[in-house]
Amino acid sequence: MYVELKNVNKRFGDCQASDNVSFGIEKGKLIGLLGPSGSGKTTILRMIAGLEKQDSGDIYINGSLVNDLSPSQRGVGFVFQNYALFPYLTVYDNIAYGLKVQKKDKEYINKRVTELLELVNLPGLEKRYPDQLSGGQKQRIALARALAPEPELLLLDEPFAAIDAKVRQELRTWLRETIDKIGITSIFVTHDQDEAIEVADEIVITNLGKVEQVGDPVNIYLYPKTPFAAQFIGKSTIIDDYDVLKGFDKEGDDTRAIIRPEFVELESLNSVKGQDPSYEDGIVEQSIFRGHYFEVILDVNGIKIKANSQLVNGPLKAGDKVRVLVDQLYILDNESTRVVKNKSRDDSGQYFI
Repeated sequence: MYVELKNVNKRFGDCQASDNVSFGIEKGKLIGLLGPSGSGKTTILRMIAGLEKQDSGDIYINGSLVNDLSPSQRGVGFVFQNYALFPYLTVYDNIAYGLKVQKKDKEYINKRVTELLELVNLPGLEKRYPDQLSGGQKQRIALARALAPEPELLLLDEPFAAIDAKVRQELRTWLRETIDKIGITSIFVTHDQDEAIEVADEIVITNLGKVEQVGDPVNIYLYPKTPFAAQFIGKSTIIDDYDVLKGFDKEGDDTRAIIRPEFVELESLNSVKGQDPSYEDGIVEQSIFRGHYFEVILDVNGIKIKANSQLVNGPLKAGDKVRVLVDQLYILDNESTRVVKNKSRDDSGQYFI
């Protein structure tokens, strides 16, 4: 593993920010640290960078123990959430700052800054000041500055948090392409699951200082291993009385179920599929237009679930009656998550994760 954390702990007063954290990252991968506010993800990033010192445990970078190394000795580039550009320095001098600290010669600095401005698609802006840049441009310059000293590891703390939605979407694609181009091992912090799923090679889910699950985005989305991961990923509806749905039996008093919109099939009352006895009646309570689909809130036997209806089906409105089939559930107890298929669709029973 190129980056490895072993049994790392960090406490701030009464808060256990990192609780026996262990995971590894392969060289060249782009990793997303994903979790809600206060889950410990930024603390992990700062400990890897050397900006915070762990109370116990070990951190390795490229096979070397870095516990006692300063940030400048770890070969790490850091992009802060608020960009942290020097307001009274030009774009050129912001990017060149780390190189001047390293006492590089002027010819090298000029060449490197020019290369990086090309890399971040902002050539010709070297004489501007940060207040003359858009949010997206500031983020690109912050990345260029972090890359200037040619670090072995790139760390980004919520790199898109301060940028509007449209530009954020464009920067996600750009960051992914840029990291692939230069091949640097990178870790970014985010609380946005769509961002992590779209950009990262692997995701580390954190919660209350612990690592809940590590894996590639598809595996984590389809096969959450813990109750928290199952509830945090996807647009989940959590229900207690899931046995009121056709095709499912209650599996214990302490269990709950999660239904995601993609688990729900909708049909009109008169459609061929709607006549299937495994479908049941539902009533539309709310229909929300999401641009390329309708998000529908349904009442099915007294419980509320979400489903997605495609534009080709036309808009549904409150009070409309539909036929509903829940294809599968995630059933949770206090420790584990398992996938259960609707019995009418699969007689093989349960799939344990």
